[in-house]
Amino acid sequence: MEKRTPKEEYGIVLDFLPHGHASSARRGAVAQVLGEKHLILLEVVPKKGLFLKPGERVYIGPEKREKVHHVAGRVRYKQLTETAKIELQNLIEKIVEEREKEFVDFFNKCGPISTRLHTLEILPGIGKKHMWEIIEERKKQPFKSFEDIRERIKLIPDPKQSIIKRIFEEFQEKDKYRLFVG
Repeated sequence: MEKRTPKEEYGIVLDFLPHGHASSARRGAVAQVLGEKHLILLEVVPKKGLFLKPGERVYIGPEKREKVHHVAGRVRYKQLTETAKIELQNLIEKIVEEREKEFVDFFNKCGPISTRLHTLEILPGIGKKHMWEIIEERKKQPFKSFEDIRERIKLIPDPKQSIIKRIFEEFQEKDKYRLFVG
C-alpha cells in the first residue's frame, strides 16, 4: 500500500528567488516554503509579478490561491538556499513554542517503535534512563508544559530543544524515522 503525502493548506515563505535558481535552466520566480501543519519543505511558483517575503504566510491548498500559481513540489533540506535554512531555524523555534501543547502531548502519548526502541529514545539527549522516568511520570499525571517536564524529570536536557533538534535531524534525513516532519 502506497503511503500518501499529507497535503498542506498554508506555507510560510523561507526564501524568494525572483529569477529562479542560478543552477536551473528554467527561469522564473520560485519560493521555498515550509508547510505550516505537516512541516513539509516545498517549492512554489508565485503568480506573475508577485513578490513573496520571507516569513509571509501563503495559501497553497487546492482552492483558488491568491499569490501562488502552483506548488512545484517537495524539496530536500540540502536544496534550500542559505537564506531559507536560516529562516527555517527561526521558524521551527517559533512553531515549537506556538504549538507547545501538541509537542508536550507527544511526550504524554508516544509509544514504542519496536520491542527494542521507544519513540522517546530517538529524541536528542534522551536515552533509556530518561525514557523510563518520562513514562513513569506521565502515568502519575500528564505533562502540562515543557517546563513541567523539566521540573519533574531530573537532569533532562531541555525538551523544547530536543524537539527542535529532532525536527532538524528529520529534515536532514539523518535516520529513517519521522516523528514530526511530513
